[in-house]
Amino acid sequence: MTKNTLILLAILLVSSSWLVAQTNTDKQTTEANKFNLYSKDMPYNAKANKEFQFLAFFITQGVHSNMYPKASLFNGQLVGRLFGPNSSTTSDSAKSNYFEQRIIPFFIYQPKLFNGKAILRASFEIDWTWGDQAYGISGNKGGAINADQVNIQTQNVELELIPAKNFAINIGLQRLFDTPYNPYRTMFDKMATTGYRLAYWGTDAVGISARYDGDYQKAKAGYYLLYENNTEADDDVTLTELVYQRKLSMEWNVGASVYYIRDRGKGQGGVSVFGQGLASTLAAYNGSFVFDIQKDYKADIAWLGATVSRNPDFVLDPVQLTGFLNYNLGTVRSNVEGSYKKAADIGGFAANARAAYRYGRTLNDYVSADFIYASGDPNGIDDKKYSGVITGNTWGMPANIFIGTGGYLLFPHANVVNRFTPVVSDISNMGYGLIGGTMNVYHDFIPNKLNVKAGTAMAVSPAKPQNGGRNLGTELNAAVTYTLGPYMSVEMHGAYMWLGDFFDSSDASHGSSINGNSLTRPVNPYTAFIVYKWLMF
Repeated sequence: MTKNTLILLAILLVSSSWLVAQTNTDKQTTEANKFNLYSKDMPYNAKANKEFQFLAFFITQGVHSNMYPKASLFNGQLVGRLFGPNSSTTSDSAKSNYFEQRIIPFFIYQPKLFNGKAILRASFEIDWTWGDQAYGISGNKGGAINADQVNIQTQNVELELIPAKNFAINIGLQRLFDTPYNPYRTMFDKMATTGYRLAYWGTDAVGISARYDGDYQKAKAGYYLLYENNTEADDDVTLTELVYQRKLSMEWNVGASVYYIRDRGKGQGGVSVFGQGLASTLAAYNGSFVFDIQKDYKADIAWLGATVSRNPDFVLDPVQLTGFLNYNLGTVRSNVEGSYKKAADIGGFAANARAAYRYGRTLNDYVSADFIYASGDPNGIDDKKYSGVITGNTWGMPANIFIGTGGYLLFPHANVVNRFTPVVSDISNMGYGLIGGTMNVYHDFIPNKLNVKAGTAMAVSPAKPQNGGRNLGTELNAAVTYTLGPYMSVEMHGAYMWLGDFFDSSDASHGSSINGNSLTRPVNPYTAFIVYKWLMF
């Protein structure tokens, strides 16, 4: 490694600002995964004698939509539930037209001195909307004339030590994905369709994790400090994880996991002024259930889960099956006149099943069906019980990205840079619960060159809000992807959603108004965009 290269790496590491934006990735077809940077974040994909590696993922897109924020505060970056406290809404007259751009550079250093036993990874994110701002300091901006914006954001800076074959220890700011597979050595579509599919945890966090990745067994233990707050006080938020998976045969895998949150943060920390935790504005923005308690509380929450997968790589035969069961339980105690008293017991359940069948010549010729269920609670914690689901969205913005369903509007879609506003941004659906699914058909009209996709998504709510119904709505979507060359493509996407009678309600008992305090059902949302992608290495 040259002296100039070392200097460049040091400058990039020192000058990077802290990450405040979400990690967004793409999963729509198997072919499209070639353009996902995370699927290429593998230290062994370069020549063995190459100590320093550089990779980058570039995306730019033009968007036309009838969704926009009513408050100018969110005109630059818009994250959270559509019709939520972020002021996002739809219109039959106002239209959004904009271009946005992102680059995610990766730097990987694997010195010969340690014979591959030590690896340093650093990844960053630079994105903006064309023409938004210049000569300023903030992330997600800097595309106006003259540019000169301080806008680099740190995603990962982590050290991986390999003490023995199949073992790895990761230290620092690293991927926190709710999957049994190693996020630095696994194609992203596999992580988006196995384990808990990033529906609970799909972000970055600082901590230490150790894993064993054998041929027949996988195990992982991790400890992450989500919020430190005051170093001398017991006011932290920590996450502990234990994950195990066993290979039963060439096709079948089963697994189990335990996740545990110890929340003593009292709402301190968090994203900007939104705070964090069960009683925070952050939870409302993300479409999670908001507990009607004081921010000074103590919570102990655990998730007990099981996973199953058949043919997760989709290569052994034409049939792929995956699924999970997850039960979250715990207790919340709120400070009432100087004493912590039980505010609510927690007991929520979620389940998912996905099936795909490959009918054609390529991996892009397949049909898929996806089903998701999450329990709901119609009366919140009035009875001192919450029977809905809790996810990482209570502590991060967002802390999970359930983007592998093929939906665009009802469920989140990954082709975003600064605007991430699905109708259901958290599987808890504000605590009302969720029964929904998607169906998708993909076909290569020119093998590995021209792919067309058509899909639908629909959902209802187990719990019925005041003055509203259970039907969330139905979506139709389509996409065309043309591969220009190796790891380079241009895509066209479009989606339209018919909102259901769930959005006749303006009930805010679960943390925020369902329909954005509208007197009538909002206008149906739609979006259309053209995307250019290039993975370079």
